[in-house]
This record gives sequence, structure tokens and C-alpha cells, in this order.
Amino acid sequence: QAQLLESGGGSVQAGGSLRLSCAYPERHSSYCMAWFRQIPGKEREGVAGIDNDNTKDYLDSVKGRFIITKDNAKNTLSLQMNSLKPEDTATYICAGGVSGLSLEIGDFQFWGQGTQVTVSS
Repeated sequence: QAQLLESGGGSVQAGGSLRLSCAYPERHSSYCMAWFRQIPGKEREGVAGIDNDNTKDYLDSVKGRFIITKDNAKNTLSLQMNSLKPEDTATYICAGGVSGLSLEIGDFQFWGQGTQVTVSS
């Protein structure tokens, strides 16, 4: 079973930065990988995705602030989050899928457990 292991969450003040990492199995190197976030009581939403051609897609509200990268040599997916806002507070979850570039939950088959990000005002 695929294992996706997130790290790097924490607490930060508004305007600050955090970098999240996700270790993935080597066979995921050809998959589309993405970061989702979940707020209790709300639907999980796709934040940033990257495919095997290094094409990226972002949720509108994070464009210009978040950067997703994928290093297949290290089997690591990263999310650099800058200019964080209180509304970015959520559990961030790494995901992998065999489909093309997507931010839709249904296109992903593999999920991590998540890492908490808390942004205070």
C-alpha cells in the first residue's frame, strides 16, 4: 500500500512562511501529485498540483503565494507557502493519482494522513 508521509506543518503568524514536505514511494514518480487541505466541517479542497511534465496548477486563492515542487531523485513533494493568511489554517494532505494534472478529489487514489498548519492573525 502506498505511503505518503507529510511533515513541516506548524504555527505561524499571518504574513509568515512554512514549507511542507511529502515523502512518496518511488513508483509515484510518474504520478500527478498534489496538496489538498481540509478544514473541519468543510469539503477537502485541492490547493496545488504538479504532473510528470512539471506542469502546475493552483487554487486561485493561493496563486502567487504558494509554490509546489516535485523532486523525483529524492521522492519528495514540497509546498512552499508564503504570505500566509489565517484562512490558510487547515490540515494539509499530500495526494497521488494516476490521472493527469488535477485538483479534484476523485482523481487521486493515494492519500497521506495530513499535517496541521495554523496561521494566527
